[in-house]
Amino acid sequence: MKKMINKPENIVTEMIGGMLKAFPDYLEQVGDLPVVKRKNKKEGKVALISGGGSGHEPSHAGFVGYGMLDAAVAGEVFTSPSADKVYEAIKAVDSGNGVLLIIKNYSGDVMNFEMAAEMAGMEGINVKKIIVNDDIAVENSTYTVGRRGIAGTVLVHKMVGAAAEKGYSLDDLEVLGNKVISRTKTMGMSLKPCMVPTTGKLSFELPEDEVEIGLGIHGEPGTHREKMQDANAHVDYLLDKILKESELLENDEVAVLVNGLGETTLIELYIINNRVSEVLANKNIKVYDTIVGNYMTSLDMGGFSITLVKLDDEMKELLKAKADTPAFKRF
Repeated sequence: MKKMINKPENIVTEMIGGMLKAFPDYLEQVGDLPVVKRKNKKEGKVALISGGGSGHEPSHAGFVGYGMLDAAVAGEVFTSPSADKVYEAIKAVDSGNGVLLIIKNYSGDVMNFEMAAEMAGMEGINVKKIIVNDDIAVENSTYTVGRRGIAGTVLVHKMVGAAAEKGYSLDDLEVLGNKVISRTKTMGMSLKPCMVPTTGKLSFELPEDEVEIGLGIHGEPGTHREKMQDANAHVDYLLDKILKESELLENDEVAVLVNGLGETTLIELYIINNRVSEVLANKNIKVYDTIVGNYMTSLDMGGFSITLVKLDDEMKELLKAKADTPAFKRF
């Protein structure tokens, strides 16, 4: 294993330290915990918190800042953060108008974030949650009951974050968040496994001439394996599945996220997006906004995912609203 780390047990601590030093105007730490919060806390707004296991950077700490999250809680690599750390994050960012937890649908995350919400509720903090389940590949998986939460989570951060900045109430943010989630569909594929630095082992085995369709961001099994084809063939397959789930009609408007899993180059991601755009144009589906890059990774996994979000006028305005975070900016 060739990784630029020191001791495996210090990976998360040293990563957070480096991130805080890189973005001192944006971020600060909650005590000595793996919790990063927005440096210039805005009073009077509902606070948004997300998080999960490390290894998906820039998710989620990279999205802490104006127009997105107020705090992110990091667990160890591919491991949910404990409830007490989420609880401390809630207390650190609550300004009296409540806290909304944005949770990816993994059993450990859901359990620990819900437990933290109960702990905060006992202290009089109003906490609600939304659970992102955008991955259409499989219904149940190694770590979930129901569909997994993957790259579409970033667009939930963006739209719900913009609404919180505008002054939406906690109840209204919960309604909006669930609407965005219901309209967000993602599916991905892997070309190669990732190397897990805490174990020094590959997350799974995959022959050189095969890909895995619908793989999860922790290396969970997908729907099937098949021989490697050209980019257009794989995009066409994924988009066909996504479009059937999205119930899109002609002249509907969508946001597109082409997300890299860590190793896949921007050259490849732009080639993928080129085909996505062609297919949608041929179906008379209008692309309102396109985002390409590494937003929800899986360490150094080779692969990508495609997300489509069916937009309405409210969501279009929120998607384009200002955001200023280390990993996502809109001006």
